[in-house]
Amino acid sequence: MSTLVFLHAHPDDESSLTSGSMARAVKEGHRVVVVYATNGDHGEVPEDLAPGETLLDRRRKEAEASAAATGTQRVAWLGYADSGMTGWEQNSDPASFHQADLDEAALRLVRILDDENADIAVGYDWHGGYGHPDHIKVHHVVHRAADLAARRPRVLETTMNRDRLQVWHELALAAGEEVDFDPNGPMDDGNPIGTPEAEIHWQVDVSDFIAQRRAAMQAHASQVTDIGMFMAMPPEMFAVAFGTEFYIEPGLAPGLREGWFLDG
Repeated sequence: MSTLVFLHAHPDDESSLTSGSMARAVKEGHRVVVVYATNGDHGEVPEDLAPGETLLDRRRKEAEASAAATGTQRVAWLGYADSGMTGWEQNSDPASFHQADLDEAALRLVRILDDENADIAVGYDWHGGYGHPDHIKVHHVVHRAADLAARRPRVLETTMNRDRLQVWHELALAAGEEVDFDPNGPMDDGNPIGTPEAEIHWQVDVSDFIAQRRAAMQAHASQVTDIGMFMAMPPEMFAVAFGTEFYIEPGLAPGLREGWFLDG
């Protein structure tokens, strides 16, 4: 059995990006650990906070609820502040993840990797999927931490299949739908979303874990804009959108493999 450590930028990112793989690994008897780089303090503030409850309190509770939905055995935090989107004044906050010294941040993750004797460390692609400063930093921190760990884990990078998104975009336009999202348009850092299919190594079927994925997302209900949009999807559309997860494995020969990266 393997131990997988997933580093995510904010509480809720795991639900939309890797919760299917997390639930699948747990079901197969592997140990899954999720680590959040930031506390998500620049997320949406819900209207139903209890007296004395802060957004950080709520987001920690939601992270634990998401872990319960996927079966994740440990939730850990690196302790940095949310950096906000590209160009926000929060980018310059000395306490933000964006401003953190790379080795210092990596060593915080190393302590978890070593404590868990991790076999696999999962981060993001080179531009964090859509260019968010914290997501980009996750990419660098995971790779640096893997280099510094006592036993170097196998590194995977979660990403989005830009070619598949483009097909969906074209189908929606052909059906006469109004679509204000272009997969090839500039995202937060000016680059298109995700990764071309030719640069992706793993296409993972998580269709048997759609219920867990939905529950993990629903756990982060305070983040109304994104989560509300996902929850509003008809079940069949949700299953298509979230029934597959994609990963890059640096050093692996080119070519998309439709399979499970833990097999063999």
